[in-house]
This record gives sequence, C-alpha cells and structure tokens, in this order.
Amino acid sequence: MSAFVLSTLLIFVAELGDKSQLVALWFATRYRWWVVLSGVTVATLVIHLASVAAGRALDGVLPDTAVRIAVGLSFLGFAWWSLRGDTMDEDDTRVRSSRFGAFGIVTLAFFLSEIGDKTQLATVSIASREPGFIGVWLGSTLGMVLADALAVGVGIAAGKRLPERLLGRIAAVLFAVFGVVTIASVWM
Repeated sequence: MSAFVLSTLLIFVAELGDKSQLVALWFATRYRWWVVLSGVTVATLVIHLASVAAGRALDGVLPDTAVRIAVGLSFLGFAWWSLRGDTMDEDDTRVRSSRFGAFGIVTLAFFLSEIGDKTQLATVSIASREPGFIGVWLGSTLGMVLADALAVGVGIAAGKRLPERLLGRIAAVLFAVFGVVTIASVWM
C-alpha cells in the first residue's frame, strides 16, 4: 500500500474522537467553517512535517524487525488510548490574545492540541516504517483534515459533541487490527 494512502487512512482513524477533533468541532461552532479548516490544515502541515522528519531519522537507526514490532505495539497502544479517551477542558482552547484573528487562534490552538497527541505519534511511527517522506507527510495531513472536516460539519449542523465513546471504540478496534497485522508481518 502506498505511503500516502496508508498514512491517510491510519491518521483519519486515529483522529476520530480525538481531543484535537473536538477542538475543531468547538471552533466550528464559533467561527466560519473555512477559517477553521484553514487553521487546522496549516497547523497539521507544520506538525506532521516535523513528525515525519522525526520518524525518518529513526528509520536508519533501528533494524526493520524492531521497527515493525515497535510500530505494531504503538498501534496497540493507540487502541488502548482510543478506548481510554481524551478530554477537552475550556483551558485547552483558551488563547489569551485575539490579535491573531480567528485564523491565528484556530491554528495556534490546534497546533498545541496536537503536540504529543496520538496522531502525531502515529505519524512518527508510520514515517519510521514507510518509504516516501512526502507521501507520509501529505497523507497524514489529509487524513487529519478529513477527520476534522467531519467534526466541523457536525459543529455547523448540530453544535454538539461527536459521540466520542463510540468513535473511540471504532478507532480502538481498527488500531488493534493494524497493530496485530503489523506485528504478524514480522514472521510472514
């Protein structure tokens, strides 16, 4: 499977029910949809560029078998994380200065919500295993933006939260499948 398609699918799944998706939903109830999606896209392009670079740096250091096992275990960890869930407090999206305008507020808040998040870590994992720097970077960005576009649509239509528990369970099952398949590929 190409790095672009794999990254798009995995990050899309990882983002479902995630804290940063809730950030996008929350902003969609306050700002225009195109401002929110633009801010999400810019923040994601920047943070995933750094994530892919970190993943590529790890690629030459570890043997392929160790990387595949680590990636598989990380996906199992993401499954657990998805079941555990994230929470979002008002403090997570509070920005002290409004001089940046709505675009700046959304971009900064979304960027901060992604630091150390499971989608960032998943991008690092994918980049350490898959060839194609640009494919992983743009695929992970597209997956994130597509998932957050769903949240924006829900925010516009209903102004309510996504069913976080159900989405977290679906994401957990998919991550567990990807984790088991990745680990099993070591012996195939």
